[in-house]
Amino acid sequence: MIIQTGMRTDIPAFYSKWFLNRLREGFVLVRNPYNPCQVTKYSLSPDVVDLIAFCTKNPSPMLPFMDRLEPYGQYWFVTITPYGKEIEPNVPDKELVIESFQKLSDLVGTDCVGWRYDPIFVDAGHSTKWHISEFEKMAGALRGYTRTCVISFIDIYKKVKRNFPEAKAVSMEERTMLGKAFIEIADRNEMVIKPCAEGNDLEKYGAACSGCMTAAVFEKALHHRLHVPARKKNQRNGECACILGADIGAYDTCGHLCRYCYANADAKLVRENMKKHDPDSPFLTGGSMPGDIVHEASQKSWVDRQMQLELFPN
Repeated sequence: MIIQTGMRTDIPAFYSKWFLNRLREGFVLVRNPYNPCQVTKYSLSPDVVDLIAFCTKNPSPMLPFMDRLEPYGQYWFVTITPYGKEIEPNVPDKELVIESFQKLSDLVGTDCVGWRYDPIFVDAGHSTKWHISEFEKMAGALRGYTRTCVISFIDIYKKVKRNFPEAKAVSMEERTMLGKAFIEIADRNEMVIKPCAEGNDLEKYGAACSGCMTAAVFEKALHHRLHVPARKKNQRNGECACILGADIGAYDTCGHLCRYCYANADAKLVRENMKKHDPDSPFLTGGSMPGDIVHEASQKSWVDRQMQLELFPN
C-alpha cells in the first residue's frame, strides 16, 4: 500500500522528527478530519507499506535522515514557485529549495522526485510573461534532476477565498498561453508537463494528462508492478487518475501559511495546532481523547514481486 504524507500538511518541513519517531515505533494514529473521534491506526511496517509519498515545499529537514527511508519505496513532489513572502510567508528562499531538490534527486534518483509549479494565479504582479520567465529559470536549474513538472491553476475554494480574497480564476486564454509555453520550456529541459486535475486541454500541445500520482509513476519509482485496489483510485470529478494513499497528515497544521492553501482555514488555528504538536505522540497534533474509537486499518502490500525491473526501462 501507499502512505501519503502531504495532502493535508507538510510533514518533511515541519514534522520530520515526529515522522522518524513514527517509523521507529512502526505505527501512526490519524484522526478522521470530519469525525475526530474516529481514529485509524496505520502500520508503517515495510512489509505492508510499499511506498511513502511526500509533498513538500522544503525537503531539507529530512535529508540528513534519508537512511531511515531505505526500507521503503518513496516518491517526492517538491513544490517550487517564484512567489514572494507576501504569498508564501514561511517558505524558504527558492534558491535554497532548489539546492535541496538537487540533493534529494541525487539521493533517490530522478524517477523518485518531481517538481510541482502550482498553483498558478495571474494578477498585476504575476503576469503570464512573468510566470514564463520565472518558470524558464527554474526549469534550467532543475534540468537533469527530474523528468516531471506538475502544474495546476488556482482553485478558489472557500478557504482560499477567506485567506486570499483578491485571487481570481485563471482564464482559458491564459491557461493555454502558459501551458504551451511551459510545455516548450520543459521539453528543452528534458521534462514532461503533467497538468493536475485540469482536464485534457493541454494534451494536444504535448502535455501528459494521465495524472501525476498514478500507479505508473509509483511503479517506475519502485521498479515493480502494483495491484492497486479500485477503491484507492481518485475519481476527482473524472479529471484525476491519481492514487490517494492513506494520508497521515492533518488539516490546519502547515506552517508555511501560503495564502492560496486549501488545507489551512486561518493562521491563528494553525499556530494553535502547531503548539499542540508532540514529536513523541502517535498523533500529529495532540493525543488520545475520551470517546476515541480506534480502528486498525486493513493493510497489505500491493507489489507484484514477479514483475520487476525489466518492465521499466529508462
